[in-house]
Order: sequence, then C-alpha cells, then structure tokens
Amino acid sequence: MTPEELRAAAEVHSELGPGYQDAVVESFMAKVDREIDARVDARLAEMGRGRRGGARPAKDNTFALAVLSLVLGIPISAIVLGHGSNMVDLTALIVVWAAIVAINVANGLHNSRARGR
Repeated sequence: MTPEELRAAAEVHSELGPGYQDAVVESFMAKVDREIDARVDARLAEMGRGRRGGARPAKDNTFALAVLSLVLGIPISAIVLGHGSNMVDLTALIVVWAAIVAINVANGLHNSRARGR
C-alpha cells in the first residue's frame, strides 16, 4: 500500500456517512491483507518454496549420517572390544556395526523415496 492509498481511504472514510464507514474500513483491510499476502509469498518464493501447498524439499543427510556413524562407531567399537571375552567382543562388535549399517541403509532408502516424489 502506498501512502496515497492510505490517505485516500482516510479521506473517503471521513467524507462518507456512518453507513459507509464500515465498508470503507473493510475495503482498506482487504487491501492490506492482499499486500501482506503478496509480501509473504515473495519472501517464501525467495526461500525456494511456495506459500500454499508447497512442501519443503526433503534434505538429504545421507553423507552426514555416514560420517557421523564412522566418527561414533570407532569409539563404540573400542569400548565394546575392551570388555568381555573374545567371542563376546566379536558378537557385540557385529551387533553394533549391524545396527549402524541398518540405520544408514534405512536413511538412504528414506531419502531416495523422498527424492523420487
């Protein structure tokens, strides 16, 4: 809305009788609402998504999860290998890395399905 439009609405509001004042205010508020919607739409478009019904694209975090899995998997492996007998160590190590692999595979499948939509 421009300052001229605001002044014009104020003048019309003061010139008309009480029966038309509500209509002038409603018209002015509708223009303000449309202006706000247009600005919000423009800002959201700059961010890469539409205002109505545009879903935000899924972020692919497969690589980050793989790196984090290695960073945390190595110390966990050291902890597991530091306790118990040899056979228990090997079994626990297999369980830990199987869980890490399962998490990474599930994440990769989820991300590939999200990209395929």
